[in-house]
Amino acid sequence: MASALFSHVPVVVRGGGDLASGVIYRLRRAGFPVIVTELAAPMLVRRTVSYGDAVYSGNITVDGQTARLAVDYQDAAAVLAAGDIPVLVDPESRYWPEFQPVALVDGRVAKVNLDTHITDAPLVIGLGPGFTAGVDCHVVIETNRGHYLGRVIHQGSAMLDTGEPGMVKGQTHSRVLRAASNGHVRPVAHIGDSLEPGQVIASLNDTPIVAPFPGVLRGLIHERVVVHAGMKIGDLDPRGDVEICYSISDKSLAVGGGVLEAILAAPQVRSVVEEAHETSSSL
Repeated sequence: MASALFSHVPVVVRGGGDLASGVIYRLRRAGFPVIVTELAAPMLVRRTVSYGDAVYSGNITVDGQTARLAVDYQDAAAVLAAGDIPVLVDPESRYWPEFQPVALVDGRVAKVNLDTHITDAPLVIGLGPGFTAGVDCHVVIETNRGHYLGRVIHQGSAMLDTGEPGMVKGQTHSRVLRAASNGHVRPVAHIGDSLEPGQVIASLNDTPIVAPFPGVLRGLIHERVVVHAGMKIGDLDPRGDVEICYSISDKSLAVGGGVLEAILAAPQVRSVVEEAHETSSSL
C-alpha cells in the first residue's frame, strides 16, 4: 500500500522486465503507487524476477512485492487499492493515461525511443540509451555497468549500447542464449534448473538448444513469444547459485535507485506532494 506521503504521486512504468522490475520494486518500497504496462506477449527472459510475467502467470511475487494482471483501468485501480502492483496489457496506451501519472518511466530498454514523449507526464524518465534529457524526456538513467551505473542524467544521453554482456566467471556472449531462426521456443528445462554441458534447455523449430557450459538456467523466454533469429531467448549463469534466479539483480536495483532519486528530487513531484499535504492539513 502506498504511504500517505506519496499516495497522490502515481507512477506508470512502461515495461515489466528484469531491469524495470528493479525500478518498480524500489518505488513500491518507498511508498509510490506503481502501475505497469506490458505487451500481450512480453519478451521477458528473466521471468522469475520480472513483474511483467503476471501477463503469463496471472500474478507473481518478486522480493515480497506482488504484481497482478489487470484487464482494464477499473480492475487496475482495484489491484492498486488492494496494495499490489497492477500489470496492464497496454501497448497502445489506452489505459495508463487515465491514471494521470505524475511520473512516467520508460523501462522497456529498447535502446531506442519507441514512442515516449516529454509531454506524457509532468516527469518523464528514460532508462538507458535512446533517450535525450530535455528532448524526449526530463531525465535519463544510466544502465551501462561500471562507474556510472544508476546515475541521473539531466542533460544529454546515456552511454551507447556496447552489445557486450557483462562477464560472469569468464563467460560473456556464451552465457546469452540466442535464437538461430524465427519461431517459438519450446522449453525442456525450467528456470532454476542446474544444467551440464550439452544438456537440452529447449528447442526451436525442432532444433535443440543445449547448455554450452555447466550452470543454472537464469532465464528463458516464454513459448508464446514469436522470436526472430539473433534474439536473446535465454540466460545461463555459470555461478551455479539457484537463489539468484529469484531475486532482483544488483544492476536492476542500482537503476531503480537512480529513478527513485530522480523522482524525489524533481520539482514537479515536490509540488504535488506539498499541495496534497497542504490540502490534508486544511481539512
